[in-house]
Amino acid sequence: MKKLTISIVNYNTGDYLIRCLESLEKAKNELDFDVFVVDNNSSDNSMKKAEEAYPNFGYIKNLENLGFGRAHNLVLEKAETPYILTLNPDCEVPAGVLSYMFGFMEKNPDVGLSTCKIEKADGTLDIASHRGFPTPKASFLHLFLKDDSLYHLTDRDMTRPHEIDSAVGAFMFIRNSVLKKIGYFDEDYFLYAEDIDLCFRIKEAGQKIMYLPDVKIVHAKGVSSGIKKHSRNTSTANAKTRNLALDYFYKTMIIFYKKHYAKKYPFFFNWAVYFAINTKWFFARRKQLV
Repeated sequence: MKKLTISIVNYNTGDYLIRCLESLEKAKNELDFDVFVVDNNSSDNSMKKAEEAYPNFGYIKNLENLGFGRAHNLVLEKAETPYILTLNPDCEVPAGVLSYMFGFMEKNPDVGLSTCKIEKADGTLDIASHRGFPTPKASFLHLFLKDDSLYHLTDRDMTRPHEIDSAVGAFMFIRNSVLKKIGYFDEDYFLYAEDIDLCFRIKEAGQKIMYLPDVKIVHAKGVSSGIKKHSRNTSTANAKTRNLALDYFYKTMIIFYKKHYAKKYPFFFNWAVYFAINTKWFFARRKQLV
């Protein structure tokens, strides 16, 4: 029986997708898994090249861009394996990572989701993979005082496995039984924050989310959106795509806050939060970066 279903959502990632699938092909002997690539109506030839190079993997072609969570849900809702991995197409998974993650989850039934160390192409940590929830306090400290101790949990010992609030959708190793209990990605989010929302619901269900730094992957990050500083020059995203991605980045902050925090605070406090988000949004649009 298959142990793992790997879901990849692709949107104009070019040869990054090929390198991602190549790394998975090399890992086939360490764990029995299926791979499904869901394409959000890409305009490049990434899917064609992938199908030709790796016909043994599954492919789903959408006629429109469904967004991150909704596209993943096409795979997640049908998966019957004990575990599911959401993986970005601009990631490469070295040998040993999948078997390590599987072994850890098998030994720790109280863990609903785990992630490994995720490095960007320059070798630095993708800090979004090691997050606290964006509470008003954590967000204020992060945005205005440059204190990341709550927002990105920077006071933790990054050399040892430990519990975190939220991983990043680029690499989330998820227990399928938990998904069947709490539901899948919330499709109110088109892009960004759906991973934080899922982690929030997993922890509400009493399951842990773990960060495991003993294994790592490489994540180019931002290839499809073009709004990340470190990958802007390698992204093929056009101006329209960048504008949409930037708007989604900030819209999802408001959606998440309304879903999980707004009811806990008075109107004037919520107004201040929305004002702060919109102010950051305004200046981000001028820079075209987040």
